[in-house]
Amino acid sequence: MFNKSNLIKIEDFLWEIPKSFRDDMRVPARIYTDDEMLDSIAVDKSLEQLVNVATLPGIKGYALAMPDIHEGYGFPVGGVAAFDSEEGVISPGGIGYDINCGVRLLRSEKTFSEVKPNLRNLGRTIYHEVPSGVGVGGRLDLKGREFDMVLEKGAERMLELGYGEAQDLEHIESGGVLHTAAPELVSVHAKSRGRDQLGTMGAGNHFVEVGIVETIFDNGEAEKLNIFKDQVTVLIHTGSRGLGHQIATDYIRIMMKVMPNYGIVLPDRELACAPFKSREGQEYFKAMSAGANFAWANRQLITWEVRKAWKDVLGKEGGELSMVYDVAHNIAKIEEYTLDGKRYNLVIHRKGATRSFPGQPVLIPGSMGTNSYILVGQEKAMISSFGSSCHGAGRRMSRTRARKEVSVEELRQRLESMGIVVNAGSSKGLTEESPEAYKDVNKVVGVIHEAGIAKKVARLKPIAVIKG
Repeated sequence: MFNKSNLIKIEDFLWEIPKSFRDDMRVPARIYTDDEMLDSIAVDKSLEQLVNVATLPGIKGYALAMPDIHEGYGFPVGGVAAFDSEEGVISPGGIGYDINCGVRLLRSEKTFSEVKPNLRNLGRTIYHEVPSGVGVGGRLDLKGREFDMVLEKGAERMLELGYGEAQDLEHIESGGVLHTAAPELVSVHAKSRGRDQLGTMGAGNHFVEVGIVETIFDNGEAEKLNIFKDQVTVLIHTGSRGLGHQIATDYIRIMMKVMPNYGIVLPDRELACAPFKSREGQEYFKAMSAGANFAWANRQLITWEVRKAWKDVLGKEGGELSMVYDVAHNIAKIEEYTLDGKRYNLVIHRKGATRSFPGQPVLIPGSMGTNSYILVGQEKAMISSFGSSCHGAGRRMSRTRARKEVSVEELRQRLESMGIVVNAGSSKGLTEESPEAYKDVNKVVGVIHEAGIAKKVARLKPIAVIKG
């Protein structure tokens, strides 16, 4: 177990575990946090996992963790790692099982007072329009070439099918498609798990949330995003569902088998990987890209469903729901960075971390019933964090412990007393995602803001939560 004596504070809100900490480390391990959160981080295995990441072949700079770090599969959630595209590896554990789990923000033209009389009806209608729950199917059941076109074209394919507006693609990371996708490298089993799940939310920490803009921190940046005080917004948080999970499962098995062929020895088999340039590495990258495209298509169809519910409840007077942005936070991408004066093409693994490129919106949802944030990326992120930020509050309590410690009746009453309308299909799912189960998002975002990786633009307050 780690303690503070293992870490060196190298600047405000940034700590380092030096390369000398363990003989097999190729680079240092760094974490963005504050003194208070550091104490809670040290109680699980996340810092040990971060050190393990620092041992992987071809890693550059440092293994990095965000303040929402917690224990995950192989890599910690909140982890960022950069690998040389020529000599480094790619690891499914560094992307996660829910490939391109991400967050999308829609903005309305309405204020809270204009929507409040219809809020309960709006929550119920969104709940019925957006299918949710483990294994639940959606309104589309695509097969064969029709399904492969979704894996190839992502959100763009949803627009071709009539589920969106042309300007939507301008506000999605990578335009809502990775052109490296190869549907033929996605297994039949993975496709069978995903073919009827487009437009579905799933369970766990996935949600649709109606909120209002509670506070504006930067008027200029808010104006650029057409964000104003008391404005009603909608957050959508979900990913690639069963398809992404199966892609990860399939390729973890493959990489575990082939690692000896490449002389790769790991401190933890959950870090299973293959050289990025190898056949197995390239096939996983192309299959992962297909999974990412599916996730963008999924959020696009959910956007159509939310817009339909909005119009059904509020009519023409409700105006439009427009896209602010859509970010991925479980993904690998090839990006260019300068290290020690040399320019590299790096395979950036972000697992529970999101891009924070200069001027780009960064969307940070809180836990159920707490604030969410809109930030914009800063130039320092390109120098210090491989263009990355945190992705949420970060779990501090296991789902099992949350179920034991939180009363669903008390939780519902508490949320209702806060003026939050709740629509959920599972009492168990509700308690698992209670605010107590997560870190304080205000503190997590405060670290990112003070460290100069991204700056706060606006804080959102939930008024209706829709969960599986």
